[in-house]
Amino acid sequence: MKKTILISIISVVSLLVPQLNISAAQIGSWKAYMAYHDITEVEQAGNIIYVLASNNLFSLNTTDNSVQTYDKVNALSDCNIAHISWCSSAQRLVIIYENENIDLLNTNGTTVNISDYYSKSMTEDKTINSINIDGNYAYLSTSFGIIKLNVKDAEISDTYNLGFNVNYSYISNGKLYAASSSNGLYAASTNTNMLDKSNWSRIGDYVAQNKTIDDTLLAKAKGANPGGPKYNYFGFLKYANNQLYSCGGTIGGMRKATIQIMKDGEWTIYQDEGISDVSGATYQDIVCLDYDPKDITHVFAGGRTGMYEFKDGKFIKYYSNDNSPLETASTVGNNNKEYVLVTGLKFDTSGNLWCLNSIAPNKSLLEYTKDGQWADHGKTDFMVYSNRSMENMVSPMFDSRGLLWFVNDFFRTPALLCYNITTDVSKCYSTFVNEDGTTVGISDGVRCVAEDLDNNIWIGTNVGPMVLESSQISNGTEVFTQVKVPRNDGTNYADYLLSGVDISCIAIDGGNRKWFGTKSNGVYLISSDNLSQIHHFTSSNSSLLSDVVEAIAINGTTGEVFIGTDKGLCSYMSDATTPSEEMKKDEVYAYPNPVKPDYTGLITVVGLSYNADVKITTSNGILVAEGQSNGGTFTWDGCDKKGKRVASGVYMVMTATSDGSKGTVCKIAIVR
Repeated sequence: MKKTILISIISVVSLLVPQLNISAAQIGSWKAYMAYHDITEVEQAGNIIYVLASNNLFSLNTTDNSVQTYDKVNALSDCNIAHISWCSSAQRLVIIYENENIDLLNTNGTTVNISDYYSKSMTEDKTINSINIDGNYAYLSTSFGIIKLNVKDAEISDTYNLGFNVNYSYISNGKLYAASSSNGLYAASTNTNMLDKSNWSRIGDYVAQNKTIDDTLLAKAKGANPGGPKYNYFGFLKYANNQLYSCGGTIGGMRKATIQIMKDGEWTIYQDEGISDVSGATYQDIVCLDYDPKDITHVFAGGRTGMYEFKDGKFIKYYSNDNSPLETASTVGNNNKEYVLVTGLKFDTSGNLWCLNSIAPNKSLLEYTKDGQWADHGKTDFMVYSNRSMENMVSPMFDSRGLLWFVNDFFRTPALLCYNITTDVSKCYSTFVNEDGTTVGISDGVRCVAEDLDNNIWIGTNVGPMVLESSQISNGTEVFTQVKVPRNDGTNYADYLLSGVDISCIAIDGGNRKWFGTKSNGVYLISSDNLSQIHHFTSSNSSLLSDVVEAIAINGTTGEVFIGTDKGLCSYMSDATTPSEEMKKDEVYAYPNPVKPDYTGLITVVGLSYNADVKITTSNGILVAEGQSNGGTFTWDGCDKKGKRVASGVYMVMTATSDGSKGTVCKIAIVR
């Protein structure tokens, strides 16, 4: 009977619903975009080869050459793998993370986490240097001794604290050997109490372990194609033109310079070899980029050693202190090309490139015109002391008024800066007075700036977010708002929004909600009215790779939120998209549709206008659900107003704009 109902409903829907090629990730789902470039360890397990590359794991099935990647979203407990080793007796792969967490990966792709050592509080350095497998046991050589891990039973059996660093260990002729580059070679009989340090004796000098990867295995591993970016560096993110632009995003971290662009799941890696030979400077620490609005294949990037120009991913020109107005940092001097700090780049709509030159003795804000000419727009507002521009000017953006905003992310002069490119008028906000007349003490830096859909300017600081409301801009007595969130505990008390949280980045989604990335507290999603916390994602309560968040960018069409962390790139599929200017019949649709019996996720309606009113009724007009869209998206859990799952049938989705004018109607088929 149910099969007959299913066929009938699908037949009806095929007539009522536009035939759309819908491929969308489920709302609330996570995805990781890990690098698998630099191979460091390879382990063979029958016809499966496990490969540790760029601190991430993939496997190659040599029977059919299929590739499987493993990450925190789909299998693993953590990120940044240090070592792997195959235990054939237990049929498990031992995985050691850089933070000393331990996973055991089964052949079916499931894992068992052993967190005892990771969570144990110790005065000793806990670093695990290597793994040696003997039967069902893995001997983990550490900075203080050896840990005996029972791989089959997934438990730590013993810990031998020898009091010195052990580089590697092994079992031979009834003895456990501990090789230490600092103390020599030690051994103890496995028949004695090896927990007693007196049963260990020095038997020789240390000989380095010559551990190499079998050439045949390495060739097979290199021949696999797990996809992904080249490096796990995503301190700068920008989503535009249906693609994600990224680069390292930090100076001083010694990150390899790379520009990585993803479109439709495929990565394009910009040229990063041979550039130093042309420029005469180290190509490293690329922190910002932007594309030419007249030609999106034309990209400029800036970093520690100047500005770089690319076309179709190929390097074409270098700009430094010898061929442009860009200047060496005044703290370095002598025209040193290694420190020509280009810390922010932004094109205007006419195709002129605006460039921030930090710590420069005379320059600060430069314009590289679409005609290839340079213009100096430096202002005293952008300088500190008498011999340098602000130390770390970052995050340039043009707002809806055409004003250029950027910030100084440095402890000596935390500042929000504004420049009107039409009137040549600048403004520096270095004292932040809130609505209560209190001066907010920003001690470390203004990290970032963003404009919300109400044209307010938000900044992230080391003491939390603040907002310069649209009505306050350029009125001469600007007051910043620290949003007060009522406690709702029967008192009249309220707390400042995310007070004391170090905000590293801000992104505004299609529903005017604020995504706040933080230096050590993961990601917060705050409601459009700024008063409710919708989500707080951390590495412990979600698939977020790390609590250290460096950048956020949003695909407004799909709602995918890209999150760059110090451990790589991941994304979360949110329930807000960029709203449509006008709701059109062919562009408003629901997915999945039909909703089959085994589906338990949210049903999503897209193509809506901002804050659209949505009502869902049965085919005979009974209201089962209603609400407002988040930007251009509305989600429904498939339940009626009483929380009961609705019955099989065709449901009408009726929409209207926020001002009450008529919208569109689409249909959803549900099969139970």
